[in-house]
Amino acid sequence: MMLKLFIKYTLVGGLNTLIHWVSFAGAYYLISLNQMLSNFIGFCIAVTFSFFVNAKWTFESEQTAIKYFMYVGFMGAVAMLFGYIGDKMALNPIFTLISFSAISLFIGFLYSKFIVFRSK
Repeated sequence: MMLKLFIKYTLVGGLNTLIHWVSFAGAYYLISLNQMLSNFIGFCIAVTFSFFVNAKWTFESEQTAIKYFMYVGFMGAVAMLFGYIGDKMALNPIFTLISFSAISLFIGFLYSKFIVFRSK
């Protein structure tokens, strides 16, 4: 059961990552924002897609404003942290995106499964 959920979450995550990366690139390269804001903006755009698809398809859970803000707040803080570290360490933006995408897949799944969309 957990593996099936993780596979679904990963499929949604692939689309979510594409949305995030395109949004990040637009904010960073076209608007010239720093990595922290670019990562946060990319995340906010992608997370809305991710939240609703994961709630309905992956976890078959009710979509509420409270759950949405719990998910966005926590994962947004993680996105900003990665962007902040990227800025402070002068990392290549691609490294920031790849590391955030990889780590947030696992953190996001665990947070979604056991906190946001947990079964009662």
